[in-house]
Order: sequence, then C-alpha cells, then structure tokens
Amino acid sequence: MAFWWPLLVLALAFAICKFLLILIPPKVPSIDVDASDVLDDGNQPPENSFIYVPPRGKAQQTSKKVQCYEPATMKYLGYVSALTPDEVKQQVEKVRKAQKMWAKTSFKQRRQFLRILLKYIIKHQALICEISSRDTGKTMVDASLGEIMTTCEKINWLLSEGEKWLKPEYRSSGRAMLHKRAKTEFHPLGVIGAIVSWNYPFHNIFNPMLAAVFSGNGIVIKISEHASWSGCFYFRIIQSALAAIGAPEDLVEVITGFSETGEALVSSADKVIFVGSPGVGKTIMKNAAETLIPVTLELGGKDAFIVCEDVDADHVAQIAVRAVLQSSGQNCAGAERFYVHKNIYASFVSKVTKIIKSVTAGPPLAGKYDMGALCMHVHSEKLEGLINDALDKGAEIIARGSFGHIGEDAVDQYFPPTVIVNVNHSMRLMQEEAFGPIMPIMKFSSDEEAVRLANDSKYGLGCAVFSGNQGRAREIASQIHCGVAAINDFAATYMCQSLPFGGVKHSGFGRFGGVEGLRACCLVKSVVEDRWWPFIKTKIPKPIQYPVAENGFEFQESLVEALYGLSVWDRLQALVNVLKMLKEQNSTSGSRKKKHD
Repeated sequence: MAFWWPLLVLALAFAICKFLLILIPPKVPSIDVDASDVLDDGNQPPENSFIYVPPRGKAQQTSKKVQCYEPATMKYLGYVSALTPDEVKQQVEKVRKAQKMWAKTSFKQRRQFLRILLKYIIKHQALICEISSRDTGKTMVDASLGEIMTTCEKINWLLSEGEKWLKPEYRSSGRAMLHKRAKTEFHPLGVIGAIVSWNYPFHNIFNPMLAAVFSGNGIVIKISEHASWSGCFYFRIIQSALAAIGAPEDLVEVITGFSETGEALVSSADKVIFVGSPGVGKTIMKNAAETLIPVTLELGGKDAFIVCEDVDADHVAQIAVRAVLQSSGQNCAGAERFYVHKNIYASFVSKVTKIIKSVTAGPPLAGKYDMGALCMHVHSEKLEGLINDALDKGAEIIARGSFGHIGEDAVDQYFPPTVIVNVNHSMRLMQEEAFGPIMPIMKFSSDEEAVRLANDSKYGLGCAVFSGNQGRAREIASQIHCGVAAINDFAATYMCQSLPFGGVKHSGFGRFGGVEGLRACCLVKSVVEDRWWPFIKTKIPKPIQYPVAENGFEFQESLVEALYGLSVWDRLQALVNVLKMLKEQNSTSGSRKKKHD
C-alpha cells in the first residue's frame, strides 16, 4: 500500500491539473470582417433596390455576370463576375503555389486557424444566418440548424481528432515481413476543387474547405450561381482567418460563374468534390476521367422515412414535418418518401395534416415564418409538374400550408407545403428528387414490404426508420441500400461529424465527413522499412539468388508452407526443409569458393 499511495496521489494531481487546463481558454485572436455592404440597413445604393426579374431558360448563362437577388422578395443584390476557363486556371495555379508552403505547417498552426473561424462563427451567428437567409430564402432557424451547428461540429471534431487520423498509421507487417515495419502515411494531394450547391451556402463552402486545409491542401471552391452573393462574403471570413495566422493568402479561393467555370476547375484540380444533381455529376466524372483525378460525388436522394405502428405518432409527426420542410423546402438529405404502417396510417396522416396546415411561408426576415422561399424561381414549376402527374394517376392533396405577406412579384418563389396521399411508385413524385416541401405518404403492411418500397429507387443516400422496438428499426434500416441511416431520428448522422457522409446508386459515391472524408483529401502512401536497421537487413536467400539454384522452386514451396500452412506440424516440417536447403546451398557455395581459391 505504501508503494501505491504516491502513485495514486500523482495520478489524481495529474487529472486535476489537466481539468484546470481545460478551463483555461486558448488564446485565439479575433478577426474583423467587413460586412457593411451586405447588411440590409436601408442605405444600399439605388442600383441594389429594384425588383429583379430573372431571365427564363439559359439566357443568364450567356452573361459574363452572375446576377444575385433575394428569392423571398426579388430584391436585387448585385452581381459577381463569371470567370472564364483561363481565369480559373490562373486561380488554381495561385493556390498550388500557396499550398506548397502550407503543406509544411504544423497541426498546431492549422488548429489555430480553425479556432479563429470557430470564434468568429459563434460571435456572428445572426449575421451569417441572415446572409444565408437573404440569398436562399431559408428561415433563420433553418440556417442555424443547417449552416451554423453542422459547421461548428465539423470544426470541433477536427480540433479534437483531426491530427490523430492524419498521423502515420502502423499496420501489421505479416508473417513474411516480420522484420519490417509497415505503415500508411497521409500526404496532401495538392489543390482540391470543390463545386458546391446552393442549399447551404455557408456550410457547403466550409465543409470541404476545413477538411482540405487541415490535411495540408489548398482548395478552390466554385460556388453556385444561385448563392454567389453570400458565398463571396463567407470567403472574406476565411481570408481574414488565414491572414490572422500568417498563412498564404492564396491558399483558399472562391470562384463564381456558370458551367464552363466548373468544367475548367475539374480539368485543373488534383481532386474534385461535387455536391449537386446526378446529371451534372456524370458530366464531372466524365471530364475528370481525362486527367484521372479522384472524384467524390454527392448527388442528392429520395430518402425513405419509415414509420412502424408501435411509435409515438405525435412525436414522429413533428419530426416528419421538420424533415420535409428542412431549409425551406431545400431539403438536403431530406425525407422525400413517407411509408407508414397501415395500422396507424390514418392517425399519422391526420397529425401531419394538422401541423402542415399551421405552417406559414413568407419572407423569412419580415416576420416569424415557418418556411421561406425556394431559391430558384423556376423550381416551383417542377414541383407543380410532379404533383400534377401524381394527381392524374389517382393521388389526392389533403392539406396545404398558407402564405404570409409576400410581394406579388415573388409569388413564383413560394410553394405551399403539401401533404399528398394515395400515391404509388408509378408516379414521378415517388421516383424523382423533388427537393421541395411535398410530403407523399404511402402505407405498408409488413417490414418486408417497407424495405422493398424503400429500395425501389434509383437513389440511395439515406433513410430514417421509426419503431418502438429499436432492434426492429435497426433491422429494417440495415436492409435499405443507402449510405446513411438514422434510427428513431432524422438526419442525426450528419450531426455526428466523425461519420462519413455519402450515398450509393444515383446518389453518388465517395465520402466526405469523418475519417474517410478527411483521408480522402490525402495521398495515402504505403511505407515499409526495416524494423531493426541496420542490424537486420533484407537478404535474398541463396537458393533464389541469380543464377537461381536447381532447387529454387522447391525452396519456395517449402517457404510458403512454412509461413502459411494450416497445420503447425506441417509448417515446422516445411521450416526444417527450408533450413536444410539453405545449409546445403551455403555448403555448396563455400566449397566452390574454396576450390576457386
């Protein structure tokens, strides 16, 4: 006891000191980011005060400017340049030069960059959310959930675990290489090219940037032409944080433009991360094949939301409505197909109908609205087409939300949240990605039927399964062919940033997020070296040295059995044969050498 007592005291003292150190906040400098030109203070220049009428079709694509406007009010916000292919390549080269310096930095310096960003985000949540709201039409609450919380969680995970997963990882060297040390090393790829969608303008910029920069890469991010105004402001935050730690100012670039801008990025980057539609994803994959660079594709989904008969229907109904209305109908990984057990079908439909009828859409910054505007003015036409197709095939609308005070010119930007029943898989609504506030509900009779319906889709991003028996929900989810699954919850997987995110089938392939996403930004290099250098070195056995001995193959046969034979006795016998042949070969070599002398 006398021996253990001092050790216990030391261990306790160490634990107390470590806890006290946690209480001391790290020294993190603050950054100032000019937001004077993005604040809606009523003093904007006259050219930014008119109602914008977006051109139909591809007219805007021919312009050298990306026009920006508030989808909720159609107020003009200004424009950004549409970069040419040559300008994109120049930006990539600037980032490439900066990355060579950044690759030599320490993880300590990279963590400080993340802390500066985290500090700014926490202190300026309202500003970040308001800018996202103005550019996409989403509510402040949806912006906080989808933009702020997910990004903060990503930063927190990288701070606590990022370095661990990028350090060399030692692996088993196997029986044949016992005298070797085997490891994998993770080196930056160079310049990551990210082409991101409009639905989460803040998080979709920061998500790939954080992983790329922390793993030693530079990154060029092509932001959507539908959310360029906000993206350019968010870029200022990154620039200020880089300057605060003395990092190369060109390490991160945000570029704006249309399809040719993205195509130029694909042809010049060392890896491409794309978030968008399957059609564009296929084009990017085809173009990336020209330079044989790795590609990560996140292409949307048609996620199934399965409700068994043994659930708390009130609770699940709230989650279901949140799932379908997430980000003002811009539901990334959101539920798009609802399958409810026949025993609670009527009750569940009644509950979600009541909730939907209470939902009001309107300009998110003009009052307390549950849902804002759709980001793209033509998207409501697509949604209307999906519903009309379903109605023609026997579906029925049983509930719709209402509109608040919206301008007459902005009516096309809003789509009422809609509950629709009597749906089946012959309808486009149940097969095509809607990306809108539509809730089609279909009944099922057994778990097997629910699984079959969920898998009857060309998409495979995620699913959510609800049951009073968690084991049952887990079993159903395990049979659904998708990349992410939530048990008795919705989209919880994305808030666990230690997990990879991505899908299968037309939802894409590759993963971002978690260890897999972080290491996907790296060149994974396998390294083998002598374990006890210089005392034990690799030496080619005499029987297989050139010129190969007559018993060379016999030696190899015995060596293979000595290493991998299933029976211990067979391995020992083979080892004896190996040693015997080595001895004979050495004796023969010695005799030849003596005779030669």
